[in-house]
Amino acid sequence: MGILRLLLMIIGTLVVLPERFLVAAFSQSLDSDFTFTLPAGRKECFFQTMKKDASLEIEYQVLDGAGLDVDFHITSPTGQVLFSDYRKSDGVHTVETEDGDYMFCFDNTFSHMSEKIIFFELILDNMEMEGEDTEEWKEYVHGTDMLDMKLEDIMDSINSVKARLGKSLHIQTVLRAFEARDRNLQESNYDRVNMWSATNVLLMMLVSGLQVYLLRSLFNDKNKTRT
Repeated sequence: MGILRLLLMIIGTLVVLPERFLVAAFSQSLDSDFTFTLPAGRKECFFQTMKKDASLEIEYQVLDGAGLDVDFHITSPTGQVLFSDYRKSDGVHTVETEDGDYMFCFDNTFSHMSEKIIFFELILDNMEMEGEDTEEWKEYVHGTDMLDMKLEDIMDSINSVKARLGKSLHIQTVLRAFEARDRNLQESNYDRVNMWSATNVLLMMLVSGLQVYLLRSLFNDKNKTRT
């Protein structure tokens, strides 16, 4: 009964609140992922606008391509290189940000033959919306003091569940990326094993034919004696 009462309270409160207040009530944690092909000898850069005192986390993996490696670096709005990886297959970096555009680049210029398939995910934390909506929502909350559970507590609980669900989604996305990379690696090894097996079979057949020819030539006496 206590759980049912809590759910009814949440539903009743959320029905009264306008939509624009609900947007301001939740903490802004944004997740996005992207998979792209990086050609041989190329460098690709991406930009993300951040606010002060926010957090930017980026995780990347090389899913396919010879060596499964790539160069990577993150640059701050002032042009300072914050992190750099060389010939890595995966990596995770977190940056406490300032106002401005952050640049992160994937570099495949060291490879002249093989393109790379790269997956990366961005997690942006503490990207709160600012403006009059937040202040208006705070003023509206004062009217909920009569409830057994304050609206702030309800929102904290919902935000906690939302954060855990987001973490679960993040883990599942990373596991899918690992699965894709392992599958590509297995398929590459499978094709390589088949190619070398076929080559060995052809060589064995050629050597067997050569041995038969040499043995027959040993017993083939071309200088026959006439009687």
